[in-house]
Amino acid sequence: MKFNSFIFALLLVSNSIFAIEKTTIRIGVQATGTVAWELAALPENPDADFELAIQKLANPEAGKVALQSGAVDVIVSDWLWVSRLRSTGADFTFYPYSSTSGALMVPKDSPIHNVKDLVGKRLGIAGGELDKNWLLLQALAQHEHLDLNASVEKTMGAPPLLNEQILQKRVDALLTYWNFAAKLEAQGYRQIIDGKGILKGLGITENAPALGYVFKQSWADAHKQALKHFLAATSQAKNQLCTSDKAWHEILPLTQTEDATSPAALRQHYCEGTVSQWGEKEQQAAASIYQLLRQLSKDQLTGSAETLDAGTFWVQ
Repeated sequence: MKFNSFIFALLLVSNSIFAIEKTTIRIGVQATGTVAWELAALPENPDADFELAIQKLANPEAGKVALQSGAVDVIVSDWLWVSRLRSTGADFTFYPYSSTSGALMVPKDSPIHNVKDLVGKRLGIAGGELDKNWLLLQALAQHEHLDLNASVEKTMGAPPLLNEQILQKRVDALLTYWNFAAKLEAQGYRQIIDGKGILKGLGITENAPALGYVFKQSWADAHKQALKHFLAATSQAKNQLCTSDKAWHEILPLTQTEDATSPAALRQHYCEGTVSQWGEKEQQAAASIYQLLRQLSKDQLTGSAETLDAGTFWVQ
């Protein structure tokens, strides 16, 4: 009996010694953002070598502050910001999360059917003068010998406020973020062009990501295996949300929608943003977009670096 007790105690000690030591990944997340959807849909895996410590963020800027201060290890942001920080000596790096970007929306019965039709109209612009979609839309207009900046009456503001503006017919068209565009689409509004369409019009056909997970290269090197497993788990969660109605229904409260049509539009555009290919061609496309935005913003958006920093994209 004593021998059996000894063996049992020895097994307990052995199990504790060889138990998986979990890496805590501190991730900053907006409560209403799509990252929160994926984290809620993560597959249960008691043997995972990571655990999440989720810190809620008020907005994207709060996430950038939290990451730079060391309060979190990971956020979702854009590679342009990463490259700009790297040019100042920071070691942040980027892994693709979504290729979905903004869209130009108009009422269903609007006479606006293309970019040229915006001339003389009232245009709402989410994100301000340096918004990437706004800069690229201007570049597309220039291909048609049109100075869009001088040809429209601009209204800048936060996406929720601008959605109200177009609902109240105070603007004729709205260039806004994809999720706010999806909600308008669910109410019968019509898309003129989206971010991918703008890029194709500018000759960039590869599907470059708009957003990605951002973290320090040094932190990634120290926790590579756990980070790779976390990224694989989030990819699996996204796939579940896009293929399983049950999984989607479970995260519906996080979408903060009250009508019957908005969830379907949100799901469609969210799933369209899945990054299925990420290699040299896509990274070259990002480098081309960088050059465009650098010229269009006169270095205000990119910083003074002439090219996209070589370490911007994380190499596993």
